[in-house]
Amino acid sequence: MSWIEADSGAALTLSVNGMRHDLKLDARVTLLDALREHLQLTGTKKGCDHGQCGACTVLVNGRRINSCLSLAVMHQADEITTIEGLGTAENLHPLQAAFVAKDGFQCGYCTSGQICSAIGMLGEWREGWPSHLGDRADAAPAIDAAEIRERMSGNLCRCAAYPRIVEAIEHYATHEGADA
Repeated sequence: MSWIEADSGAALTLSVNGMRHDLKLDARVTLLDALREHLQLTGTKKGCDHGQCGACTVLVNGRRINSCLSLAVMHQADEITTIEGLGTAENLHPLQAAFVAKDGFQCGYCTSGQICSAIGMLGEWREGWPSHLGDRADAAPAIDAAEIRERMSGNLCRCAAYPRIVEAIEHYATHEGADA
């Protein structure tokens, strides 16, 4: 019997979008693959599979992470939120609605990662996390386009819809999401 046959996987429980999921996975399965292949939550995209594009961004306990770089077994006690957990087609999250209103996507492949990342990024801003532009979170009353571009720089868009993405995030941050 080989070691692969002997190891039947690790039992784990993931809390995703407010629902509990009991799984048995190889301990090497990434959170991204667990979401897409085992839970059929395909809104989170596999782009580069190296943590360089941000298409796989999800929220873990409110913080944005690249799910392709994280093992599923690391998240048993965490609250995981994917794009499917933010809103529905009938009831969009305000940031999803801003992306639609401001035409913040073209092909849409990166959009779920962009939206999850923006929600996490705005949380970091509100908590006063500094960026490479400096410690502006306490000094500036509202996030501006330059700060959004800097803080979203880990999320790539192959269609180059960046101006519209920034507009959508800025609109959400200054209108609907000021206290979100």
